[in-house]
Amino acid sequence: MKQYRPLPDSLTIKQSEIEGLGLFSTVSIEKGVNAGITHVIDPITMELYRTPLGGFINHSEEPNAKIVEVKRVRYLYFLRDIEPNEEITVKYTMYNPTKVKNG
Repeated sequence: MKQYRPLPDSLTIKQSEIEGLGLFSTVSIEKGVNAGITHVIDPITMELYRTPLGGFINHSEEPNAKIVEVKRVRYLYFLRDIEPNEEITVKYTMYNPTKVKNG
């Protein structure tokens, strides 16, 4: 049985120069990789629930990642190659996430 891990092995949480704690890479990560689920929208209440992965992503006007929504589930994708120890950032668009067509 696989043990639960709140974050992928390639990411960790540590002090951010942007704000509080942030999400950082532990290894090199290639552009386009799906890091996992950041948020889930409850289909009954339509409330947004954040996962551990989604809880520590800071905002940047020049982000290196984006959140994509597919069928009420939001995923973190990398917009470019990521270096080890680089903070993962997105441009906050909580009310208008990028959506995949036919998703």
